[in-house]
Amino acid sequence: MSTRSQLRFVQRVEQADKTEGNVERVAQVYRHSDGYPESVLRDLVQLKELLDATRAERGPGYTAATFVFLGKLSTMRLYLDGKPERTIDAAQPVDLLDPAKMVHLDQPLFLLGHGVENPADGIHGDEEYIYVVELPTENPIDKPAEWTVKVSGHSAFPRWDGPTDEAFERANWQLEGSLEDAYSELAESA
Repeated sequence: MSTRSQLRFVQRVEQADKTEGNVERVAQVYRHSDGYPESVLRDLVQLKELLDATRAERGPGYTAATFVFLGKLSTMRLYLDGKPERTIDAAQPVDLLDPAKMVHLDQPLFLLGHGVENPADGIHGDEEYIYVVELPTENPIDKPAEWTVKVSGHSAFPRWDGPTDEAFERANWQLEGSLEDAYSELAESA
């Protein structure tokens, strides 16, 4: 059984003309499996460490895209495990994606499992957790800064296919704070 979730990556950006105050840049991701807090927070910690080390954080869109990429990459092993005829050749990665070599697969997980969502379209309604990952407003290239997270309680948000904002506004959050603190708190309680 899958543990579905939605992750919203947000960044508040001050308007240059100061007429409208701050705006919020948002990228939202659907995760079909392993959406429980221990797994998602672990993956977010690893993502942040990677982006900090490579100085590759560029806001919500890039961060969400990297999260999806790493999630898809991690499920690739399910396709490759124990199959010596299947390899990933850095010079020829397209060979791996040859549909003729996937005839035995019914909807490969690495092609599914994650999706980019339009925040205005609503949530599916079968998610068990929702998350908000707030990225820093300052330039992360200059100096990596802390991310904050909110983790909903298990199914503790409105479950309908209505406006996503309302689900995120009305959610009951079991954890709120820095990513590191939230991950540590979950590890201690496990």
